[in-house]
Amino acid sequence: MTAHRTEPVPAGGFVAPAKFLDCVHCGLCQSACPTYVALGTEADSPRGRIHLLHALQEGRLAVDAEAVRHVDLCLGCRGCETACPSGVAYGELIEAARPWIESRFQRPFAERWRRRLTLALLRSPGVLRVLLVPLRALEAVGVLGIVRRLAPGMPSALASAVRLLPVPLAAPASPPRETLPVGEERATVHVLAGCVMPELFGDTVRSTVGTLAANGCRVVVPPGQGCCGALALHAGDREHALADARRTLDAFVAATPPTGAPPAIVVNAAGCGAFMKEWDALFADDPLRAEAAHAVARRVRDATELLAELGLRAPMTPGPPRRVAYHDPCHLAHAQGVRRAPRDLLAAIPGIVLVPMDDEDLCCGSAGHYNVMQPEMARTLVARKVAAIRASGADLIATANAGCALQLEAGLRAAGSTIPVRHVLDLLAEASVERR
Repeated sequence: MTAHRTEPVPAGGFVAPAKFLDCVHCGLCQSACPTYVALGTEADSPRGRIHLLHALQEGRLAVDAEAVRHVDLCLGCRGCETACPSGVAYGELIEAARPWIESRFQRPFAERWRRRLTLALLRSPGVLRVLLVPLRALEAVGVLGIVRRLAPGMPSALASAVRLLPVPLAAPASPPRETLPVGEERATVHVLAGCVMPELFGDTVRSTVGTLAANGCRVVVPPGQGCCGALALHAGDREHALADARRTLDAFVAATPPTGAPPAIVVNAAGCGAFMKEWDALFADDPLRAEAAHAVARRVRDATELLAELGLRAPMTPGPPRRVAYHDPCHLAHAQGVRRAPRDLLAAIPGIVLVPMDDEDLCCGSAGHYNVMQPEMARTLVARKVAAIRASGADLIATANAGCALQLEAGLRAAGSTIPVRHVLDLLAEASVERR
């Protein structure tokens, strides 16, 4: 892991060959890999995919539909990194491989355009907001509810998209440029508004800003930012990932005060936070931004991480007794190593009793846009999670990532369950705002 990082990437390759040799083939990653747990096939395990990627780079295996299918099925959840005793940087391998594969493999026309359209919509808040206007109107008159009930009879891809729509569709969020703290100021923070969050999860964006302010933070949302680049890179589109990341990086750099300690950058989406914490790797070959990316990456904090560090100050109103099970978002637990902070925040809410759940940190199948690109496997994975939820005896599920909440809600609805799923920040906002 150390000496290997300095080795050059071979001509026509995507990663230094020695990185493949970090894997000692022990197999401890397999039980932590959702696709291996579901399918039991070596090629769909981290160990198997490392072999596959090594063979692809060396030309011993053709970049064909079968090889690409095994790579596509990887969620990028990085649970294998937590389980690996050798410290294999699997996330680095898979994210370097995907753009390389996309440049060499011609996908079928329909799949190619479905991927492009999905990315274009999710990465463009303005377009997404316009498209959601008629859906919100249809929901207001009850038509969208009928469409949701008809979803089982629709083609698979369309049915999956319908099931994943939040119920109800929250109003979009346009957070103010600056929100003053309640009471004495404890910190100034910059917030990533993001691309999908303000459009589909407006309530959670409002909860994020409100909870930070209620706990003494002056909240600044730098103008000019957009997508962090994670969605595009996960799909193998490095060009758009860099373009998105440059714009957002420049926005945070421009908003940084010239003197004093730079503010923390608060993120409420686990995949965005994990990606931004690794921006220095993305910009390593960009002499104009490498230093800035390294500095900005060090400032990134998940919202739950920062609130736990500060300590909750806002008084909270006791709510009804609730047995709450917490689902770990993969990119928060495995990529960022943040596990305790969300649980500590939940435990601080009067009336909540945390209960354990099997496979708390096994991926639910959301994984950015995975549940749209790979709906069949996503349904398999969330069904396993639903079974664990039911067995836990919880009457509410909490998570710290909106995409996970969406996926869990869809899985529970499909199973006929009415157990609600809430973001930790929404629960905090409800408990603190009620008393103010």
